[in-house]
Amino acid sequence: PIYGQDVIYAYSGQNMGDMDPHIFAVAEEAYKQMARDEKNQSIIVSGESGAGKTVSAKYAMRYFATVGGSASDTNIEEKVLASSPIMEAIGNAKTTRNDNSSRFGKYIQIGFDKRYHIIGANMRTYLLEKSRVVFQAEDERNYHIFYQLCAAASLPEFKELMLTCAEDFFYTSQGGDIRIEGIDDAEDFEKTRQAFTLLGVRESHQISIFKIIASILHLGNVEIQAERDGDSCSVSPQDEHLNSFCRLLGVEHSQMEHWLCHRKLVTTSETYVKTMSLQQVVNARNALAKHIYAQLFSWIVEHINKALYTPLKQHSFIGVLDIYGFETFEVNSFEQFCINYANEKLQQQFNSHVFKLEQEEYMKEEIPWTLIDFYDNQPCIDLIEAKLGILDLLDEECKVPKGTDQNWAQKLYDRHSGSQHFQKPRMSNTAFIVIHFADKVEYLSDGFLEKNRDTVYEEQINILKASKFPLVADLFHDDKDSVSATTTSGKGSSSKINIRSARPPLKASNKEHKRTVGHQFRTSLHLLMETLNATTPHYVRCIKPNDEKLPFHFDPKRAVQQLRACGVLETIRISAAGYPSRWTYHDFFNRYRVLVKKRELTSTDKKAICRSVLESLIKDPDKFQFGRTKIFFRAGQVAYLEKLRADRFRAATIMIQKTVRGWLQRVKYRRLKIAALTLQRYCRGHLARRLAEHLRRTRAAIVLQKQCRMWRARQAYQRVRGAAVVIQAFARGMFVRRIYQQILLEHKATILQKHLRGWMARRRFQRLRGAAIIIQCAFRMLKAKQELKALKIEARSAEHLKRLNVGMENKVVQLQRKIDDQNKEFKSLSEQLAVATSTHATEVEKLKKELAQYHQSQGGGGLRLQEEVENLRAELQRAHCERKVLEDTHTREKDELRKQVAVLEQENALLKDEKEQLNNQILCQAKDEFAQNSVKENLLMKKELEEERSRYQNLVKEYSRLEQRYDNLRDEMTIIKQTPGHRRNPSNQSSLESDSNYPSISTSEVGDTEDALQQVEDVGLEKAAMDMMVFLKLQKRVRELEQERKKLQVQLEKREQQDSRRVQVEQAKNDLDVDQDADLAYNSLKRQELESENKKLKNDLNELRKAVADQATQDNSSHCSPDGYSLLLNQLKLANEELEVRKEEVLILRTQIVSADQRRLTGRSTEPSINARTSWPNSEKHVDQEDAIEAYHGVCQTNRLLEAQLQAQGREHEAEVEALRAQVEALKEDLDRQQQTFCQTLLLSPEAQLEFGVRQELTRLTNDNLDLKELVEKLEKNERKLKKQLKIYMKKVQDLEAAQALAQSERRRHELNRQVTVQRKEKDFQGMLDYHREDEALLIRNLVTDLKPQMLTGSVPCLPAYILYMCIRHADYINDDLKVHSLLTSTINGIKRVLKKHNEDFEMTSFWLSNTCRLLHCLKQYSGDEGFMTQNTAKQNEHCLKNFDLTEYRQVLSDLSIQIYQQLIKIAEGVLQPMIVSAMLENESIQGLSGVKPTGYRKRSSSMVDGDNSYCLEAIIRQMNSFHTVMCDQGLDPEIILQVFKQLFYMINAVTLNNLLLRKDVCSWSTGMQLRYNISQLEEWLRGRNLQQSGAVQTLEPLIQAAQLLQLKKKTPEDAEAICSLCTSLSTQQIVKILNLYTPVNEFEERVTVAFIRTIQAQLQERNDPQQLLLDSKHMFPVLFPFNPSLLTMDSIHIPAYLNLEFLNEV
Repeated sequence: PIYGQDVIYAYSGQNMGDMDPHIFAVAEEAYKQMARDEKNQSIIVSGESGAGKTVSAKYAMRYFATVGGSASDTNIEEKVLASSPIMEAIGNAKTTRNDNSSRFGKYIQIGFDKRYHIIGANMRTYLLEKSRVVFQAEDERNYHIFYQLCAAASLPEFKELMLTCAEDFFYTSQGGDIRIEGIDDAEDFEKTRQAFTLLGVRESHQISIFKIIASILHLGNVEIQAERDGDSCSVSPQDEHLNSFCRLLGVEHSQMEHWLCHRKLVTTSETYVKTMSLQQVVNARNALAKHIYAQLFSWIVEHINKALYTPLKQHSFIGVLDIYGFETFEVNSFEQFCINYANEKLQQQFNSHVFKLEQEEYMKEEIPWTLIDFYDNQPCIDLIEAKLGILDLLDEECKVPKGTDQNWAQKLYDRHSGSQHFQKPRMSNTAFIVIHFADKVEYLSDGFLEKNRDTVYEEQINILKASKFPLVADLFHDDKDSVSATTTSGKGSSSKINIRSARPPLKASNKEHKRTVGHQFRTSLHLLMETLNATTPHYVRCIKPNDEKLPFHFDPKRAVQQLRACGVLETIRISAAGYPSRWTYHDFFNRYRVLVKKRELTSTDKKAICRSVLESLIKDPDKFQFGRTKIFFRAGQVAYLEKLRADRFRAATIMIQKTVRGWLQRVKYRRLKIAALTLQRYCRGHLARRLAEHLRRTRAAIVLQKQCRMWRARQAYQRVRGAAVVIQAFARGMFVRRIYQQILLEHKATILQKHLRGWMARRRFQRLRGAAIIIQCAFRMLKAKQELKALKIEARSAEHLKRLNVGMENKVVQLQRKIDDQNKEFKSLSEQLAVATSTHATEVEKLKKELAQYHQSQGGGGLRLQEEVENLRAELQRAHCERKVLEDTHTREKDELRKQVAVLEQENALLKDEKEQLNNQILCQAKDEFAQNSVKENLLMKKELEEERSRYQNLVKEYSRLEQRYDNLRDEMTIIKQTPGHRRNPSNQSSLESDSNYPSISTSEVGDTEDALQQVEDVGLEKAAMDMMVFLKLQKRVRELEQERKKLQVQLEKREQQDSRRVQVEQAKNDLDVDQDADLAYNSLKRQELESENKKLKNDLNELRKAVADQATQDNSSHCSPDGYSLLLNQLKLANEELEVRKEEVLILRTQIVSADQRRLTGRSTEPSINARTSWPNSEKHVDQEDAIEAYHGVCQTNRLLEAQLQAQGREHEAEVEALRAQVEALKEDLDRQQQTFCQTLLLSPEAQLEFGVRQELTRLTNDNLDLKELVEKLEKNERKLKKQLKIYMKKVQDLEAAQALAQSERRRHELNRQVTVQRKEKDFQGMLDYHREDEALLIRNLVTDLKPQMLTGSVPCLPAYILYMCIRHADYINDDLKVHSLLTSTINGIKRVLKKHNEDFEMTSFWLSNTCRLLHCLKQYSGDEGFMTQNTAKQNEHCLKNFDLTEYRQVLSDLSIQIYQQLIKIAEGVLQPMIVSAMLENESIQGLSGVKPTGYRKRSSSMVDGDNSYCLEAIIRQMNSFHTVMCDQGLDPEIILQVFKQLFYMINAVTLNNLLLRKDVCSWSTGMQLRYNISQLEEWLRGRNLQQSGAVQTLEPLIQAAQLLQLKKKTPEDAEAICSLCTSLSTQQIVKILNLYTPVNEFEERVTVAFIRTIQAQLQERNDPQQLLLDSKHMFPVLFPFNPSLLTMDSIHIPAYLNLEFLNEV
């Protein structure tokens, strides 16, 4: 009755001490402090075993469930209470001291929300006593659940468990009496099942739990029979209990029967299966039973926590700790030791809270206090858990392979014999005594090691893992999968779902050190102490009245002993002498200021106010004390102050209520009085009016009756008639609706049938199409694999192909040299023709001058001069004819050479077939060596990957150059097309202005072909072939350029024809106008210039086409051919010089033409006199001279118009003919190519024919695909233009509407009398920037083109990249694809222009490399791809792009970054290269080392130390420091910085080693010492800058070995072997070259003998070193740009004002 619902409500809201002591009073105090102080609370229930801790904790939780309730309809408080019956059933058992003893510890956290309603709970458990499952002492029982299940075995659903009464099972009958007085196990089992159901455990899971528990009972009854030898035993196959065990757990009977009696021993070489003795089998069976029960216990606790879990936010919690009490039995083992250790820790926490902290706070606050002595159990805890304490020694002994309990006990005696809390028993060598706070306990060491290890055989666990029941398998497949059973000390609340892996995990070795039970228990106790110390504790001390479990029997001595042991007496002394309640001055003033008088509130000193208030309220000064920061109160004083405060509030409330109620009553009375007077007045008037009304109504009644009767009769008739009409209408409507519904249903059925049939047809079509696609994909995959395999086989036999192709390469070189000789002859003839043309022009000018003089003097000798001019023109025509003949012969010879090359290509194809056959033979022989070559193939694949990456970056670099060249050619072609036929450019404008900014290709490429082929021979077959797609694109590009060349050729021929016609017309006319001759001369020069340009284009296209064709043939013959791009680019560089010379010649000719024009203008002043003296042909007729001139001009104009019309028609006709001719030629070429392909195919085998056909089809489809892509790009471009125009027009319309609205608003504003301001509401910056489309150019100019890196010093690194991304993000936000495309394109073009302008500025290049990389990282980081968002914060994920996928632009930016990186390396190499030789080889870093000059020293002007060009090593280091500082300050990624210095160090190594190999004067011992010192300085610099991870030191390895080679002895064969083993990075040629160049510095050294060099060569013959001597100093490592996300958010970036970006609007 004292724990009922009424008692709970009685204690609710009461202060501590107002009512009798009770568990509800402690719970109310904790609940009240949680609500008042907003701090977490803990209730620690402690006491001996059987004192009532579990019941007290249960009542405390029931109090919180009743008072707190739940905040929703989840009934969480009922679930919290329902967890108690389950935990008691599976964790409590009967002992000699307690019928319901908790054999585990638990800490329950009850969570509350802000309104202090229960929202959830969480349970943590500690150290389940697993040994009780298999052993019980006398008068003790196993866990309650076993007896409850046996009591309910007769239920129908439990028939399959095959259970009987508990006396029939070994695990439940060892204690003797199996019943507890007053306890009904069947009734308790029903409560347990109801609790499971309430907590949401499904019925199937409950049955599985009961099956596992029943299987443990059956396992204990398995009969084990010992064999005769005593070392083995067996289990009968007909054992019913073993059959029941295997059936209930779903495991195989044969495996369990075998592994119960056997165990597996695993060694390094073999695995043994060993039999076990009877005792070992029993121990293994008991260990398995304990492990199964422990896993089941953990699973149930975890699911209880899942049921009590809540997703709501927890505001505070109250924890209830119910842990095992202090225990001492006749035989105390490992479990009692851990239990008593936990009670020691709790007692220490109690002492720390009640005694230590209390008295320390009194001392800190300077309160007069006399210290009270109390028992401190810290030494006992140190004995157990300190370093080399009992637990440490126990864990150490468990790690020993053959450790025993006796050895551990002996170590305890040796280590702790001097401790005051440790004793050794007199009559035992295996026991020890620990003096605890409550009593002295003797522990028997037998079994400590085994229980601490807690091991189970792995084979038995593996059988349980393979169970067919999911719950049984999940018990052993979760994170507790190791063979040691862990404790359930971790947090039980977990929302993780255990998923079994389809692949078995790696097996852990049994010898592997695992966490012991003692270590886990100690860790869980420390976590519990941290939780308790973080909360406000409340203590419940349970006192056991007697040890006989008798009711109403109290043993005073036993009670006093418990009170003294747990420190309650000292607590009473402190509470009586101390101040349990305390307030800070601030909190006290805020709470009790209502008790302060008004005049006292005027003071500003809160301490003085508090003093005066307390002195006036509490008369006894001993009831409180004033500390430094707090006020301390005796017990009961805070409650007294609370009472005074409540009284004051109550009095004030009564006064307010009295005043308000009086005022309300007065108001009500006045209102009633006024209403009564008003009612009386109106009532009297109403009576008078009613009398008059009655008289009037009496007279009108008769009239109304008459009318009313008439109206009623009419209404009855109308009602009957209306009803009839309504009935008719509804009946007709019903019939019509029925018909309509029937028609509608039929129509809907028809529609459904139509759609269903259509869906079925589409579904069948999609299924068939999917099957066809799958078949196509499989077939194509098979073909692709076959082709890849053939290509791999072909790539492995490059050496054989090289031997076969030696003769063919010589033939190709001879033919190429013949072509070069003919090209040189053609070049010389062209030069002669140019000289003749120039001399002809000078002679024409001279003749013009003589003609002018003659006109001035005589005016009659024009005929002779005209004849001379005609002769000169005839000579010029002959020169043109000769040149055309030479061109024809050159073309024919070139065609013959091409035919010969085609023949050689056919021979090459035959050789390729032979090579494939040999490769097949080699492949058949190499099948046995596949395993050995797998490692080499992996290395080769890695190398090919690096080469592919390098090749791709080179292609990017060369593609940009070819693209630039294409732009130049297109500009030149545009200028040629736009040049008018009858006009001349102004004299001050040069037609070369399109060529002045970019390099171009000249005819010198033809002459340099021999050099290019020589380069091909030097390079060899090291580089891989071009990609097929790039090759096809180049092929298509070549065809387009060829078509453009033909068009230009046609235009030039047309212009030549026009010029010839014009010359004939002008010759037929009079030679009156001298300007006509000048125009003809100029046009001839123009024509020559166009012809030369055409020839340049023609030669360029021929060379490009030839290079691509050679590349294609080499690609078909071998996969290790030189790169065609490199050949073309080398020729481009060589051609630029000759082109500049030709441009200068053209400029000279144009200056002459300009001077001639000036002279002509000066000669016009004498034109009237010339005209006056001109003799006309028809002078005999008397015709006016002016009329004749006008008539002549009219005829000329008419002729010109007719000629223009004829020319236009002729051009159209010629264009049509040319188009048809081009189509015919294309068809002919196609037919020839197909015939050639057909002929080649006939020579091949059937398999090769199929493969060749597939390749041809792939090529054709690729070309078609490229054409379609270009068409799609053109259409998309037109679409974007139209969209852009549409947006522009829409914007104009919007602007017009806005302007009209603005004008109207302006007119309205003038009408207002005063101005009204509208304030804009501020919005949060979301990390986006908006701008108008017309401001894009200004944005690019301010942020890219005109931006200097020095302007951004001190700001965020890579600020332009962040600003550009914020602009892109806003364009993505408004879904404007044109804006995104325009901004990114403008940005990339702007960066290219800046880099081209500052192509020698390292700082500018590094600045834009860092910004480009950062923009690339931003596009990746905020792309929305999960792979790039792993390191993003939630705020950064909000800044991701929503509408567009910018993957293609990321690739473009990556290519741009590669180009910038290559330009950066080029600039840095250009700065460092002049310093390297002087600093590394010539400068004397070690003073006095090179005092003696080596023999044969040559004085070099470029290498003198005292010269202007001398550098020391410090100069290189200073320059690299400058590079490093610039890149770090500009925020360049550290990985890119590492790659930059790796490339620079490789260049230093290559240049130094090449000079060392070419100079005899530096190959000496002193140079080797100097080199070693310089390299060490460079390595020290790398370490100082933390760049040693860049791989730069590895690039210096050849130079290091060369320096060591100069310092080693070079005499004996042993020295030769040392050199060969040391110089692994140097080739054979390099080693021999250094030895040949080695020069002694004095007479004590000798030159290297020839015999020694031959010895070196003989030992190095096995090396497959490259044949080149020098290193390639221009080699560039492929660069990688690893993803480096930013930690900044876009909304935190500030835009400085000096960037002039005011037009950007923050969004």
